[in-house]
Amino acid sequence: MPDDLKVIPSDPDKKFLLDPYLDWTKGEGLPVYEDFGLDAFDCSTRPWARFDAKGAFLHVAGRGDFVSCFALEIDPGRKTAPMKHLFEAIFYVIDGHGSTTVWTPEGRKHSFEWATKSMFAIPLNCRYQHFNGSGRERALIACTHDLPLVMNLFHNHEFVFDNPFVFADRVGDPKYFDGEGDFIEMRPGRHMWETNFVPDLTALELKTWDARGKGSANICFVLADGTMHAHISQIPTARYKKGHRHMNGVHIFAVNGSGYTLVWYEGDKDFKQIPWRHGIIYAPAFWMFHQHFNTAPEPARYMAIAVGSRRYPFTEMRRKGVEGAVDTSIAKGGRQVEYEDQDPRIHPIWLAEIAKTGVTSQMGDIFDETGRVRQT
Repeated sequence: MPDDLKVIPSDPDKKFLLDPYLDWTKGEGLPVYEDFGLDAFDCSTRPWARFDAKGAFLHVAGRGDFVSCFALEIDPGRKTAPMKHLFEAIFYVIDGHGSTTVWTPEGRKHSFEWATKSMFAIPLNCRYQHFNGSGRERALIACTHDLPLVMNLFHNHEFVFDNPFVFADRVGDPKYFDGEGDFIEMRPGRHMWETNFVPDLTALELKTWDARGKGSANICFVLADGTMHAHISQIPTARYKKGHRHMNGVHIFAVNGSGYTLVWYEGDKDFKQIPWRHGIIYAPAFWMFHQHFNTAPEPARYMAIAVGSRRYPFTEMRRKGVEGAVDTSIAKGGRQVEYEDQDPRIHPIWLAEIAKTGVTSQMGDIFDETGRVRQT
């Protein structure tokens, strides 16, 4: 490697090539898990003084510069310390049940009850507290956040965690804390549900988005009027979605169903396969193709969280995606691999996988399955 391309290590003493977010994580004293994909159920936690609970940092390889994730574990019958901070946070309940109280700037207190597969966001810099509702079982919550962006921008802990500024415009309608919301109709793949709390991601009504694969459906969230984006998508039984690519930092959580995701870079000889089950989290790297496959006898759902919402795209790449690149063929300048253009190895792999689960393919209207893997 030429000398000018060698990796230069950071130097804390000389304050050179610093990463304030990673330095902060080291100072919190928690385990740090780093891999392409992680299973939250397999990541042990340690006491976290800041939250008066337990925690671990979940640093998936494709997290990029703006977003990361931590696990928060609340022991039976316990509660976290009250918190507030200048970064946006979207919470997804991996295990257990409980409640959260949020104190909003006008002096109101909002409380809502959550359970496994609930999702919620805290309005920016509002004080909040989590409570485990069980006296016997732990509660495990994944928090996807933009603290890397905020900490690396301001590199001052007190500014991030002890800032008095009030963002009254972020609170929204009080019903948003009750699991209700407002549907904002746009077009397929861009329809929005504005809220602060979704009690059950498996029960939420989704809208059809056939451009991403026949029978596919999704809804995009506007959460606490934030810049962070989340959406939930569904793959019908016996089908799979089209491959696509985008910027890094999109954290994907398997919600229900089973299956797998293939990831690859253009020109790769082989695919990397990531299992799909509740608790799995991963983030495709920048411009890495990925494709989601349902092998279950029921529809499968997943949630994606990133910086750049439908309301506030934040980056030009996110804006271009929302404008049309996300479901436009690569041949036409977009980011999607149409079924007729996908690698010929992909469909037989899926047929072999669904043969193991007894699912009968419904993709025969797209692919010639004559002589392929026999379904059982």
